[in-house]
Amino acid sequence: MRTEKSHPSDTQNKAGGKATAVLAIACVTGSSKADEWNFDMLQTGDVVEEITIGGSPAVKAPFKGGRCGVQKLLHSAFNRGDTSISVRVRRGKDESLELHACIVPHEPAGRKQYVLRSIHDPNYAVTFVDCTDSECAELQGSRSSRVASALSKAQLQDGFVCYRWEKKMKESLPIQNSSSFLSLLILPKAADPSGTRYNCLEDTLTRANAWLNSAQASGVPIVFMNVQSEALLTKVRRDISVSASLISGETANATVTSGSLNDLCNLANASLYGFEDYHGVDIGVVRGVRLWYTPVAGEYPVEIKLLEHDSRLGFAVSRTEEGFIYVSSAVDDDDNGLPSTRSGLRDLYKEATRASKLLVISRVSNEKILPWMVSPSGAVRCYDTVSLSQKLSLHRHALQPILLHVLLWDQMFIAPSGRSRRAVIPPLASAPPSPPHPPATERGREQTSPPVELVKNLSLTRTLARDTAGEVSLRFHDCSLPSSWV
Repeated sequence: MRTEKSHPSDTQNKAGGKATAVLAIACVTGSSKADEWNFDMLQTGDVVEEITIGGSPAVKAPFKGGRCGVQKLLHSAFNRGDTSISVRVRRGKDESLELHACIVPHEPAGRKQYVLRSIHDPNYAVTFVDCTDSECAELQGSRSSRVASALSKAQLQDGFVCYRWEKKMKESLPIQNSSSFLSLLILPKAADPSGTRYNCLEDTLTRANAWLNSAQASGVPIVFMNVQSEALLTKVRRDISVSASLISGETANATVTSGSLNDLCNLANASLYGFEDYHGVDIGVVRGVRLWYTPVAGEYPVEIKLLEHDSRLGFAVSRTEEGFIYVSSAVDDDDNGLPSTRSGLRDLYKEATRASKLLVISRVSNEKILPWMVSPSGAVRCYDTVSLSQKLSLHRHALQPILLHVLLWDQMFIAPSGRSRRAVIPPLASAPPSPPHPPATERGREQTSPPVELVKNLSLTRTLARDTAGEVSLRFHDCSLPSSWV
C-alpha cells in the first residue's frame, strides 16, 4: 500500500546538515514471486515510521533504543502469542508504504532475534537495522545499483527431493529392474607369475580395443560407446613396497615421492601404484579399463513357451572366444513341433546367418549372461554353456516359459516412428494344442514375438558334450557335435 505525503522534518535535517539516526528496513530473504523489486514491496533502506503489533497502539518514530528496543517489543509480542504486525515506512520525500507480516524467530541472528515474514509471500522476510537518514537516502537513491548489489549477493539454493526409484525402474526401462548398460572390465595383465609387476595402462587399452574388434569381426552385433580407466583398491605387499610414500609403475615402474607434483607424470601410464595411509597401511591402486558397448539395434525379447509333449527345445548354443554365448545351430522343422520353432527363434537365427551376424543371447530370465571381466592372467570371465543348457533343460522339465533376450543387428525390428517393438510386431501364431497363459500384466512382462516375415518353423536336436580338460575349461570337443544342444 502506497501513499504520498510530505515530511518537513527531512528538509530540516538537510538544512541543519546533521545526520539523524533512524530505524530502517533490511531485506533478509527475497520474494519467490519475482516482484521483490516492485515499488509496492519494502526494500533495504526504507525508513520505518510506525509499527503496529496486533491490537496494541501504534509505536511511532523515533523508536526508543533503536533496533534493540524494537527487537524487545517483538520478543514480548511473540511470547504472548501476538504475532500480527503492520509496518509503515517512508521512501524518499513523499512516498509511504505499508507491510502486513507476522513475527517469526530468526535463529541465525541469535536468541531473541526476530524477522517479519510477509503474509502474502512467506518467502519474503525483512528485519530492522540502525541507520542514518543520509545512509538511507543513498540506499534509496539508485534502484538499479541496489538491484545489481542484490544480484551479486544472490545464491542458488540446492537440496534433496524424493524420487520414486522402484516405480521408475519398473516403468521406464525396457527390461524391468535391469539396466541396458553393457561393459567389460579389463584388469592389467600381470608381467610375472608372482603378480607383483603389471603391464602399463596403454597395454590394457590395447587389449580392450583388440577384444572389441575381434568380437565385431566374429559377428557379435555390438558397437563402441566409451572407454575409461577404473581405479580398484588392493593391498600392497610390504616386501615389494618402497620407502617412499607413493609408488607407481610396473610394481612400481618408477619410484616417486608424494611431495613432488612432477611425480604425477609418472602415474599417467602406470597400471599399479600405491601409497601409505595415515595408519601406516600400504594401499595399492590398480588401474583397469572399463569398455562400454551397446547392441547395434538394442535387445529383443523371445519367449519360449513349453508344452507337455516337448522332449527338446530345438536349438544349440556355443560361445565365442570373447565370451559371448550365441545360438550356433538350428534344425529345420516345418510342423511347429518344437518350442524354438513356435517362438520364432529359428527364424531369427536364419536372419542373423544371412546377415553374417551371430544371434547372441544377452539375457536369460532377465539375467545378463554377457562377459564382464578380464583377469590379470588374460582369461575372460564369462558364462558356461553347459550350465546354461542344464538350466534351459530344467525349464523344459518344469514346463516354465523361457525368456531370452538377443542382440539385434538391424534397425528393421524397430518402428520408424520410434515406438517400442512391442507395439508394432504382430503376434506369433501359437501351436493349436497350446494351453492358455495368463496375461502379460500378471506375468510381470509383455509377451513379444518376432516380425511376421520371420515367423517360420523351427527345430533342433543335439547332444551335449564336455571338454575332457575337466571343469577348468569351458570349451567343447569339436568332434561330431561342436555345440551344446538342448
